[in-house]
Amino acid sequence: MGIDQAKKPIPESLQEVEQFMKDRIGLGTSFDLGVRKFKVLRKDVHFYYCNGLCDTQFMMELFEEIVGINDHEKLSTNLFSMVENRLVHQSVTPLKTLDELVDQVLSGLIIVLVEGEAKALAVDVRSYPGRQPQEPDTEKVIRGSRDGYVENIIVNTALTRRRIRDERLRFEILNAGERSKTDIAIGYIKDVANKDLIDVIKKEIESIDIDGLPMADKTVEEFLVKQGYNPYPLVRYTERPDVAASHLLEGHVLIFVDTSSSIIITPTTYFHHLQHAEEYRQSPAVGTFVRWTRFLGVIASIFLLPLWFLFVLEPSLLPERIAFIGPNEQTNIPIVVQIFLADLGLLFLRIAAIHTPTPLATAMGLIAAVLIGQIAIDVGLFVPEVILYVAVAAIGTFSTPSYELSIANKMARLVLLALVAMFHTPGLVIGTTIYVLFLTGIRSLNTPYLWPFLPFSPGALLTIFIRKSTPGAKIRPSIVKAKNRLSQPSGNK
Repeated sequence: MGIDQAKKPIPESLQEVEQFMKDRIGLGTSFDLGVRKFKVLRKDVHFYYCNGLCDTQFMMELFEEIVGINDHEKLSTNLFSMVENRLVHQSVTPLKTLDELVDQVLSGLIIVLVEGEAKALAVDVRSYPGRQPQEPDTEKVIRGSRDGYVENIIVNTALTRRRIRDERLRFEILNAGERSKTDIAIGYIKDVANKDLIDVIKKEIESIDIDGLPMADKTVEEFLVKQGYNPYPLVRYTERPDVAASHLLEGHVLIFVDTSSSIIITPTTYFHHLQHAEEYRQSPAVGTFVRWTRFLGVIASIFLLPLWFLFVLEPSLLPERIAFIGPNEQTNIPIVVQIFLADLGLLFLRIAAIHTPTPLATAMGLIAAVLIGQIAIDVGLFVPEVILYVAVAAIGTFSTPSYELSIANKMARLVLLALVAMFHTPGLVIGTTIYVLFLTGIRSLNTPYLWPFLPFSPGALLTIFIRKSTPGAKIRPSIVKAKNRLSQPSGNK
């Protein structure tokens, strides 16, 4: 068999290259692909580009420089070197194959070819359409930086390097997707991050065999951690550069995927998904109090409804002082059905809020008040206690920093409710036990999901419940297996 056409060296004939571009990427058919032809010192020079991905101002400046050769230089046999010297740009890369040429054009670079030369030059004049860095909606803080990651991988790595000016910070670029050829960068600090973890991540990304990654980071996650139908998130996402930089300094490895504003943090545990930047923007005492309140909300989001429903089914379990707990009026609809209807109703509203344009949000709020409110109670659909406890559980769900974790906890709550409805007290006890064992068995990139609770690590568990002051946090988490355990070294490099 012959060598694949795309792997062939770049031919010396520019007409042959042009015909290849017409056949391969649709030059002349796709309106956004173009070629600009110049005559320089009696030789042809061609520029290939993709409109919309290139900065037009940079391209015009380069064109002027190349055309200016005719006015300032004499005929020369080494026109290619002359052209390369006139490309006044910080990123000029030589290319030797047609495959490289096609990839670079479709990535937004301009390609320069000179007649009679079996090579080309790629100039990075990319200017991807996108928004400016702004505070992410899901990770707002009262006090702190207001910048956030965007859909441009170059901007995202720059925002991270701005916070860590260490010569040992590395961003290794990879490529995935047979058709999309999506850029993926692995970020880590060389003398801190665990090399085995870096190698595993690189191996998994390089083994991705798929047409494209239109869902960007989520697709990479599914190839990386093999999550299957486990609802619990095995990696943490963040859109805040300060959060990402903090995890880099702890020894974590970050994954940046082009076209996504979310950065993947690995490895992570259950408790990583309960952290929020606000805790570290307040004093340690306030941060600890906020953290305890959040933990209480998460516990309520899972266990409050099943526990209250158990007391409804078996009032004898209640101490005399709180025997008032439970519905005081009869209803034709079983309590468990009411709970499921109200809980799923709130989920409907949450989904609707995502899809509802801002001008219609007020109207949706009025509908919500009718659906789950006084009118629903008056018509006998719900008893007041059901609305109360479902609302408290929903608040606990909303107080969970990770959206993925909050949905997984909601699913666990519904399963526990079903078990309590079928088996009463044994259902809650056995269901809770199975739930904890399920979480214990989860491993993300060989990291125990419930660490430092299981396996037990008292020192690390203390830092989970108490937010230490920065001068007192001198040791990196052992779970990342960092090369350098001290986070505040003496300063010797």
